[in-house]
Parts: sequence; C-alpha cells; structure tokens
Amino acid sequence: MEYLDIYDEYMNKIGQESRDIVHQNGLWHKTVHCWMYDDMGNIYFQIRADSGKLYTTASGHVLTGETVRDAFRREIREEIGLDMDVTDAIPLEVVFWRQDKPQKNWHDRAFAHIYANKFPTGVNVFHFQPEEVAGLVCVKATDCLDLLMDKKASVRAIKITEDKSIEVDITKDDFLAAPDETPIVKYGFVLQSIIQQNLHV
Repeated sequence: MEYLDIYDEYMNKIGQESRDIVHQNGLWHKTVHCWMYDDMGNIYFQIRADSGKLYTTASGHVLTGETVRDAFRREIREEIGLDMDVTDAIPLEVVFWRQDKPQKNWHDRAFAHIYANKFPTGVNVFHFQPEEVAGLVCVKATDCLDLLMDKKASVRAIKITEDKSIEVDITKDDFLAAPDETPIVKYGFVLQSIIQQNLHV
C-alpha cells in the first residue's frame, strides 16, 4: 500500500496517510508532472494506455519520504523505462489541483509540481509500463503550441512504441484534458517554458 505525506492548504506537512484515505477524504498531498525535452526543440508526451490520449511524459504521487526530484526519477523509470540523473531537472510551477468524483467517493487535492528535464542523448530504447503507457509522442514544442492555439489544424510528430517509431499527424483532440479544462490551458505554460528553455541550450 502506498503512503503519502499530507499537508494543510498552505503546504505545511501535517502527517501521512494511505493513498486510498488521501483520496477518500480529499487530503492535500504532492504529485509530480514530469516533462522531457531535447536540444532539437521537441517535447515528449506519453500516450495513455486507457484512453490513447497524450499527457505528461510521466507523472504520479510523491510518496512518503520522497523529494519531488526522487519522485520524478522514479516515475520516469517506472512509466517509460529510463533510469536517469535528474539533478538538473527544472521546476516550472506548482499548480493547486482540485477535482471531485462524488460517484466514486474520490476527491483530489494535490500540489502538482511541474518539472522539466533534458532528454538523455542517444536513447532510443524504452520499456513502457503497460497498464499506464502505450508509448510516447515526440513533437516540436513550437508546432504543438501553434496547434493548441488553433493556428494549425494538425502537426507532424513521431509516435514511439517499444518496437517501432512512425510519423503521425496529431490534432488538438488527441490531448488529455479534464472536462473543465482546455488543452491550451493545461499544456500551454509547459510548452512556452520548454520553448524558452531551448533558447538557452
């Protein structure tokens, strides 16, 4: 059973609790949203196994006793199969996330820590967590931002699975977003940050 550190609404640690109780009672906890980018100006989205939609490179809960960087490294290793140094991972923002699903007795109150890290040079082999991730999509961050801002109807990307890589077209409908979100609101800041970061590499 996973245990999470829990916090008050001001991010002061107040204890720990099991993941199930955290979500049953809507207790504040930390999550990490991991983003990978490269020197070519590409950003990497995971393909969610359950929906086929595009989401963060990897993401998950920060477990009891972990730092956010510890959780970043673990989630990248678990979900896409890379064990990598995240010493230079860049903190982009912390989002105060609230979502309720009363029919499932599920309440989410998370401090979502959004971090980005440069993709290791020369990596072309992945081992995806099958129940979570069906592959990756590599796309130019500038093209992706144009897509989500409705400047383009579709953009070209590379779909990466464990056995092959192929070119595909993606549209705004391919991105995962909650019912009360839009893809540009969910991913726009990250894309702009990655674009800005690549100006300095």
